[in-house]
Amino acid sequence: MAKKKSKEEKEMSFLDHLEVLRWTLVRSTLAILIMSSVAFLMKSFIFEKIILLPKDPQFYTYKFLCNLSQKFGTEGLCIDEIPFLVQSRTMAGQFSAHIWTSITVGFIAAFPFILWEIWKFIKPALYASERKYARSFIIISSLLFFFGVLFGYFLLTPLSVNFLGSYRVADEVNNNIDLNSYIGLLRASVLASGLIFEMPIIIFFLAKMGLVTPEFLKKYRKYAIVVLLLLAAIITPPDVISQFIVAIPMAILYELSIIIATVIARKEKKRAAKA
Repeated sequence: MAKKKSKEEKEMSFLDHLEVLRWTLVRSTLAILIMSSVAFLMKSFIFEKIILLPKDPQFYTYKFLCNLSQKFGTEGLCIDEIPFLVQSRTMAGQFSAHIWTSITVGFIAAFPFILWEIWKFIKPALYASERKYARSFIIISSLLFFFGVLFGYFLLTPLSVNFLGSYRVADEVNNNIDLNSYIGLLRASVLASGLIFEMPIIIFFLAKMGLVTPEFLKKYRKYAIVVLLLLAAIITPPDVISQFIVAIPMAILYELSIIIATVIARKEKKRAAKA
């Protein structure tokens, strides 16, 4: 049965693949809509306990940094207030923010299901021995994504909010931040971090397809570090400390990707030798 099924999968036409892709997208979109609907009904909790919390000086990250600086005999990282007001300046501003925030939360919550759908779509192109790793793929990819989301929320977002919310060109200019601008910063920080943390998984598939080798990654490591620093500069506030805090885990992920590519290359050489 397994051989028969494998043969049928290989004989799928281009239109059959398009049909499978269409239903993959439909099911993934439906999952996002369902989770978004749940998030829409949890408006108070999501906005008061999650979205607007990084604006509070008592936020976990600020307290941790303050306690850390006090251990070194200084209070340079302690803050008493974040001097800006979040406001909505358009008639549909708050409703629009509610909708798009719900969709973002729905995407994050449905991410493991989306990965499962992606796995089912690419499964026919894999060896039979590789298909048994479906559960590991879903778990590891989901954990990396959620770790990235948490990194973006608990580290990148507060650093950005504190720096940009407190920055002034003159005392006469007050910071009254639009709600959609504030949420846009948080959304970009969280999603960008979540997707960046998927780097090892992306390298895994590129290595499987022969598009990336460990030698290539090692050879261009110094250029990759420059790119990572530039990327960190784009998604963080314009201060050196924040950029290095973000660049460090990205560099670790790159080194992990080299290890993964090395393991894949060895397995492919062994498979080729047996063949």
